[in-house]
Amino acid sequence: MLKTTLAGSLPKPAWLAEPETLWAPWALESPERRLEAIQDATRLALEDQELAGLDIVSDGEQSRQHFVHGFLEGIEGIDFNNKRRIGIRDDRYEADCPVIVSALSRPKPVHADQVAYARAHTDRELKFTLPGPMTIVDTLADDHYGDRESMAMAFADILNAEAADLIAAGADVIQFDEPAFNAYTHLVPGWGVEALNRAAKGLKAKKTAVHICYGYGIQQNNDWKKTLGKVWAQYREILPALVASDIDQISLEFAGSRVPVDVLELVGDKKDVLVGAIDVASAEVETPEQVAAVIRAALKHMPAERIYPCTNCGMAPMKREIAYAKLASLAKGAKMVRESL
Repeated sequence: MLKTTLAGSLPKPAWLAEPETLWAPWALESPERRLEAIQDATRLALEDQELAGLDIVSDGEQSRQHFVHGFLEGIEGIDFNNKRRIGIRDDRYEADCPVIVSALSRPKPVHADQVAYARAHTDRELKFTLPGPMTIVDTLADDHYGDRESMAMAFADILNAEAADLIAAGADVIQFDEPAFNAYTHLVPGWGVEALNRAAKGLKAKKTAVHICYGYGIQQNNDWKKTLGKVWAQYREILPALVASDIDQISLEFAGSRVPVDVLELVGDKKDVLVGAIDVASAEVETPEQVAAVIRAALKHMPAERIYPCTNCGMAPMKREIAYAKLASLAKGAKMVRESL
């Protein structure tokens, strides 16, 4: 009960990539030496999560420069050499994005080796994150499919095959990251959830999850949040469709945000919720008592058996010492609540 976990990414050591940077350049050019460094960083991330007290751990996305493009590098039909600058997340900001130039295919598993390595170095439940279909298509330019729905369905099939391979390699939880769901709320009840269900179809994981947040703690996201008003109501628009989906768990952010915790009444006992109790947009380390307060607020709206205390989002751009101090507070705060029940 109240098992703790994190949304996905963790900071990379400076000997692997540029610290405190999103899209951080690798520190090593040699693929062989970089692989060794990635494996070392993965092992260290797992150990540090265990020392912090997390129940469900991940590889911290140590093998990926970016949570979307790290996966797409293993997909054929995408031109990474001639990127195009486009607006993403409903034009919240611009990014140089690869271009789909032909039909998509996955010649081999993309992340199975990383899962197998992580599985060999932890006895705890292991989560692995993948970008969701809508978020992928929002992070690419398209010269082939012609419409986003068709692209999303093609990626859903690829993600489904990848996820099955990751489960076979030892992943217990498969999480699809869909920050685009908060940007295109009107599309979620339609092809957004349809593509998500297609990506998760038939998977034999212990749990499948979808993560919807308000983004990394970077300036573009922080500026966008200032435009959202006193109450952030996006979850109210999409939760009914997510509750009706085939996904087991929904990851939402609550710490340091303006999301009203009573949105959890839309979920009740129908799904697990990864309750974001750690603010990734702040360098201030939460106290265990602050974490416990978020969890207790969630308990007013749904049963403890359905709550998984979590971070709001990935922590890749953070200082490492701050990130792991926050994880320790997350575990301690959850323990406080658990022992009081």
